[in-house]
Amino acid sequence: MKTVVNFIKESVDEMRYKVTWPKYTELQGSAFLVVIASAIFAGLIFGMDYLFRNGITSIYKYL
Repeated sequence: MKTVVNFIKESVDEMRYKVTWPKYTELQGSAFLVVIASAIFAGLIFGMDYLFRNGITSIYKYL
């Protein structure tokens, strides 16, 4: 039991004093970057899906 309590105390100390937390503006910049990257990847996947779907449909149409 003593080791569990010691682990929790050390974890709290590490989270308070040793971890470098980002500033709010850094978080906003990172969140914006994630949203933009997600939109780009979604657009790429949509484009590939559209091309493959139309390609397969046109191939089956002529068979």
